[in-house]
Amino acid sequence: MSNDSNALGTFLRDRRSRLDPAVFGFSGRRRTPGLRREEVAQRANISPTWYTWLEQGRGGAPSADVLNRIAGGLMLTEPEREHLFILGLGRPPEVRYRAVEGISPRLQRLLDTLEVSPALVRTAAWDIVAWNRAATVVMTDYGKLAPENRNILRLLFSNAGMRNIQYDWQAMARFVVGAFRADAARAGATSEITALVEELCRTSAEFKQIWEENEVVGHGEGTKRLKHPILGDIALEYSGFAIDGRPDLNMVVYNPVDPDVAERVRVLVRESQSSAETLP
Repeated sequence: MSNDSNALGTFLRDRRSRLDPAVFGFSGRRRTPGLRREEVAQRANISPTWYTWLEQGRGGAPSADVLNRIAGGLMLTEPEREHLFILGLGRPPEVRYRAVEGISPRLQRLLDTLEVSPALVRTAAWDIVAWNRAATVVMTDYGKLAPENRNILRLLFSNAGMRNIQYDWQAMARFVVGAFRADAARAGATSEITALVEELCRTSAEFKQIWEENEVVGHGEGTKRLKHPILGDIALEYSGFAIDGRPDLNMVVYNPVDPDVAERVRVLVRESQSSAETLP
């Protein structure tokens, strides 16, 4: 019996012992708390013998389908399901993409603490779902855009203002499309981006050409250069951060390379905030 098999069996027994049989309509006197093995097998629609072997560390590696059934039968949370897969197969489960409508207030407060660093949260489809005031004054005022237009690819390929502030639009466009393709695949959102890709191929010959080149790139760290209408030519170092438990979300923080630019961003942010506070 391998260490992973031992750990898998221990994990299954522990989670089984935590469930109340009465909740699932099971009755009868019990010597130990929780569901019986055959009850878990019944809920997961698998053989009781096979489930018993898994708890005992026998029978070899289970399939992903069996693990998903067991996860459902044991009412596992998403982190618990991921842990089950790592113990059973040595890898996390395939990601399940889900649409995003917003972020938690806690994450928004984190963005807002970054006064001179523009910060965004984007989905695997590169829809921007959150931003801070620094992003508003340095990038664009996303709050004035309709939600469907808060997409980085739509902005890059169809918004003249966004295109004009790019230091090297062609290089930026190629990079964004390659990173977008990689992010969508990683988050299991390949089918979800089909409509967006088809739309952009119809409306932008440049996007269609770049998309058909099938380039894939990472979007971890780098430098972004902009031709800002007030700040002039500026350089921003950026870093991308995964959001725990949400493979479909990514936070990107941009830091001004030049301290003088950082201070001027601070001034713009405070002026913008003052203007917002004086509006009726």
